[in-house]
Amino acid sequence: MRALSKEHLRGIYLNAHYKVIHDEVISIGTVDANIIHPREVFRPAVERSAVAVILVHNHPSGVVEPSDADVAITKQLIQAGKLLGVDLIDHVIVTKDKFLSIPVEYHD
Repeated sequence: MRALSKEHLRGIYLNAHYKVIHDEVISIGTVDANIIHPREVFRPAVERSAVAVILVHNHPSGVVEPSDADVAITKQLIQAGKLLGVDLIDHVIVTKDKFLSIPVEYHD
């Protein structure tokens, strides 16, 4: 994902033992934006009876810090996951040279 020229959102879906059971590109955006909707993130989780998901998306700009939109959608997805019984256990941003997990304090 480091070398992609557009933002890609990928979901890594886990079973009760936190083993990967599915990996999917959820959406492809533009150079600096991507549309993320809880329905699209959690559909594969429900279909495969996943108990957790890790989200990964790239920032082609090279800026690894989360945007305000990244923080807001992470909070929204945590709440949606709680309703479905599917934990969002991490949201990772990848750039050409770095990666960053969105800090836990954003998850409150």
